[in-house]
Amino acid sequence: MHGAWVERLGDDLLFNHQTPNLLTLLLEEWKQRAPTYAFEAQRLFSRILPLQNDQRTAPVLLQGDAAQPVETVVLESNIRFGLDFSAGYSVGLFLDQRANRAFLRTQPVRRLLNTFAYTCSFSVVAALAGAETVSADLSQKSLDRGRLNFTLNGLDPAAHRFIADDVQELLPRMARRKEKFDTVILDPPTFSRGNKGRRFRAEDDLQSLLSAAMEVTASGGRILLSTNCTKLRASDLECIARFSLKNARLNGTLQHLPTLVDFPEGTAASTLWIQLR
Repeated sequence: MHGAWVERLGDDLLFNHQTPNLLTLLLEEWKQRAPTYAFEAQRLFSRILPLQNDQRTAPVLLQGDAAQPVETVVLESNIRFGLDFSAGYSVGLFLDQRANRAFLRTQPVRRLLNTFAYTCSFSVVAALAGAETVSADLSQKSLDRGRLNFTLNGLDPAAHRFIADDVQELLPRMARRKEKFDTVILDPPTFSRGNKGRRFRAEDDLQSLLSAAMEVTASGGRILLSTNCTKLRASDLECIARFSLKNARLNGTLQHLPTLVDFPEGTAASTLWIQLR
């Protein structure tokens, strides 16, 4: 259904919708289809998808025991991630990145930089494979939730770095220190404000952000370029990547992973893996 879809998060369902009418249709469709699934949801939550970031709100409980904890733990390929339905618009795990997390598990990673790390899911995946990880996000609260994800998987957060800082300022500092990573995750928000009110807008600034990330990517390393900006699709990411490679006098290959079949067209993040040579 365009403009509405359902996500399964552990034993709960999250109904995403752009309008109240779409939520009504989505609930009616779920009621009709539910008997055909070998799954009984414990709780139903709804989340409105506004056009403006400042209109985003936390998911609302529609059905189920309100006395149950709003925090839970889910499994993805036997990796544990903590969720919190009261935390705000994002409950703790972006499901449209699961193919990229699975791909990361198949790659040799020694040192990973996870920018705009949120709750550090990519860092957890790399750390479980033995990699050294650095997770950077402007939100200390998100990084604290990331540390919890490390602990949930038997990893010692103290063995990894968590940096609460503006990525746009952090990347040039890392480059000056000649830090290098064989894998860089670059999944910025569509719009944000960093230190001292510095603005980031994906359609305007993704190009310069990628160029800065290339400065800290080792020869032969990989960059995941990702965005939820509806103005930038897969073909736009390719153009941005090719321009950045040419500008940096680098060679590289580009790889798109298969489209997720359970996300309606235009709702999942646009992503591109860049392999430097």
